[in-house]
Amino acid sequence: MTSIPAVQPDVTLLLDMNGVIRNATLSGTVSSEGVEDWLGKPWRDTVTDRGGDKVRRMLEDAKTGGVSAFRQITQRFPSGLELPMEYTTIMLGGRAGLIAIGKSLQAVAELQSRLIAAQQAMEREHWKMREIETRYRLLFDASSEAVVLLRPSNNRIIEANPAALEALGPSTRHNQGLDDRDFLLEIAESEREPFVAMLARAREHGKAPGMLVHIGQSGAAWMVRAVPTIAEGGPLFLLQLAPVESARPTSVSPGVAQAGLRLLDSVPDGLVVLDDEGVIQQANKAFLDLIEVTSPDAVLGESVARWLWRPGADLPILLANYRRHRMVRLFSTTVHGELGNETDVEISLAGMHDAAGAPLCMVVRDVGRRLQPPVDDRRLLSALGPVSEQLGKVPLRTLVDETVGVVERHHIKSAIEAAGGNRTVAAEILGLSRQSLYAKLKRYGLDQRSPVETDDDA
Repeated sequence: MTSIPAVQPDVTLLLDMNGVIRNATLSGTVSSEGVEDWLGKPWRDTVTDRGGDKVRRMLEDAKTGGVSAFRQITQRFPSGLELPMEYTTIMLGGRAGLIAIGKSLQAVAELQSRLIAAQQAMEREHWKMREIETRYRLLFDASSEAVVLLRPSNNRIIEANPAALEALGPSTRHNQGLDDRDFLLEIAESEREPFVAMLARAREHGKAPGMLVHIGQSGAAWMVRAVPTIAEGGPLFLLQLAPVESARPTSVSPGVAQAGLRLLDSVPDGLVVLDDEGVIQQANKAFLDLIEVTSPDAVLGESVARWLWRPGADLPILLANYRRHRMVRLFSTTVHGELGNETDVEISLAGMHDAAGAPLCMVVRDVGRRLQPPVDDRRLLSALGPVSEQLGKVPLRTLVDETVGVVERHHIKSAIEAAGGNRTVAAEILGLSRQSLYAKLKRYGLDQRSPVETDDDA
């Protein structure tokens, strides 16, 4: 049979009938404390002031009933250490005296202290969250911008601030609460599918370009942006609605709108709607065929530079020329498809430059079958003629250096012409820093500026 080890009390006091300490024994947990000064002193004098009455009652209970109930007191050691203890007092046979057995409550006191500290920290965090929630509520209600919280699973409105409620107007159904309203039913039918696609893109990428929707019976035009967020009940969408002042309420029937979309898809040239940074907001089927993409949702929110021949150069040149001339015609480049095919195209770009933030319309035309050999190639061959005539007259290394110089000079001039004189954009086309471009211009005697050349982006 396995023996159970005896549990030694932390403090054992041998007392006479008057409660005077005659002997004291300590366990290993407090063995470093000296207790010689306790001998001959009343037990109540070795505890804190509040423990004196408890000691007296334990002594009386032990004398009357043989054993006292457990009581918690703070034991003061001669070194000055004070420990919370739980004592019981037992009467020895033949009235030989009493014995007090004490157990240290220090570990329990530390746990209680930590629990109280944790509770206080939780309470402080709770009130901080309440304060943040109050501020959010004040901002949410006071905002002049219409804001709607939408549940992604069913497109139901969870919450809307006063500005959004005014924009949405009264429900079309009787006795229908705010939580029961389906946001899709608030917008025009022809815009519901693109709106769902925008939400899907926002959920996947964390953001998506805004789209124009017409809300309510009046058909007022609003620009809607969706931002995914997390709440206690699960994921939500934060919809920001900004009114489009210049837009008139739509009076076009859904059938006419669908016919218009089919008409755009039937145009043989690629049509793309861009924002002022070149991000795609809409594209027709001809453009999707050029870039070898099947779904229009795959291009929404992407930069058109992704499919151009020189992604870091063609788009800046295109936008720079548009900002300078407010129109671009016959801009030649190459479109790279997702499956690896390349198509020579001409691009025209226009927009309503009198309206801030207005979208741009880009027309992309496949001209691969009718493009003539570039004039630049003939100019380059002509410039290389004198170098070729030196064959056999000068060393090969000299021929190579002169050929490299002619080609480099030719392409630098072509890049500056393509950039409309903007040397910063020309450096991007050539993959050079501006300092390297300036050094090469000086080397080839091209550092004299023409009237249209600039250093900054347009």
